[in-house]
Amino acid sequence: MGNSELTEPEPPGPANPVGPGLPAKPPARLWRFVLAGAMGGLLSGMFGVGGGVIMVPLLIWLGRLDQRRSAAVSLFAILPTALVGAVTYGSRGHVALWVAAIVAGGAWGGVMVGAMILRRIKITVLSWGFVVVLAATAVFMLLFEPSRSAGVLVLDWLTVLELAGLGLCMGLAAGLFGIGGGVIAVPGLMGLFGLGDLVARGTSLLVMVPSAITGSVVNWRGGLVNLKAGLATGLTAAVTSFGGTSLAFLVSPRLGNTLFAGILLISACQLAFRAARRNPAKPSGS
Repeated sequence: MGNSELTEPEPPGPANPVGPGLPAKPPARLWRFVLAGAMGGLLSGMFGVGGGVIMVPLLIWLGRLDQRRSAAVSLFAILPTALVGAVTYGSRGHVALWVAAIVAGGAWGGVMVGAMILRRIKITVLSWGFVVVLAATAVFMLLFEPSRSAGVLVLDWLTVLELAGLGLCMGLAAGLFGIGGGVIAVPGLMGLFGLGDLVARGTSLLVMVPSAITGSVVNWRGGLVNLKAGLATGLTAAVTSFGGTSLAFLVSPRLGNTLFAGILLISACQLAFRAARRNPAKPSGS
C-alpha cells in the first residue's frame, strides 16, 4: 500500500532514534515538496525530461526522504508533468508519434524491471548508480552538437529494434532512479537517430506517461509511494512545466545542451557528496 505521511516510516527501534534528550527528526513541511516540484517542472518543460534529475536530489535534501522513496515519489510526480509537457510540445508539432509508440513499448518492460529492483537494491549502490548516470549524460551533452531541424528517420526493422532498446534503457532508468528517463531518451534520439532537439524532447515526454504509470503502480504495491508528497510535487511541477516549455523555444540548441549538462553535473556532485558522507571510507588497517 502507499504511504500518505510526509516522511518515510522509521525503522523499528527506540521512540527517539536521535538519542536520549535530543529532539527527533521533524517531518518535512508541504512547501518543501512544492518547491521540489516547481524546480523539477521547469526543468522538465525546458529539457524534455521528467524532472527527476532535480526532484530526486531535492526530495532527499528538502523532503528528508531516502534515495529509494525519493525515486518512487519522483516517478509518481512525473506523470502529470510529462503529460502536460507532451501536450504542449505536441500542439506545436514537436512529437514523433510512431517513434514514441516504439520507444514506449521497450520502456514498459524496462520500468517494471527497474521498479522491482528498486525495492531490493542497496541504497548505496542506488545512489552511486544515479551519480554515474547523471555524470555520463552530462559529458555526452557537452560533446554532442545538437540541431533544431529534425532528420528523416526511416522506420525499418533494425531501427525499430534500436528504438525499442533505447526505450528499455529509458524504462530501467525510470523505474530504478525515479527519473522520467529523458536523460537517456533525449540524447539518444538526437545523437543516435538524428531527431531535432525539440522533437526529441516532446517525444521523450510522451513516452514517459505510460512508463510513469507502470512504475508508480509497482511502487505503490511495494509501499514506496508517498501520496501527499507525490501530489504536492507532481501538481506543482505540471504548472511550472508550461514556463519551461516556453523557455525551450527561446534558447539555442547549443545553449540548451550546455545548461542541461551543467544542471546534471551539479546534481551529480551534490548526490556524490551525500553518498560519500553517509558511507565514509574505512581507514586502512581497521
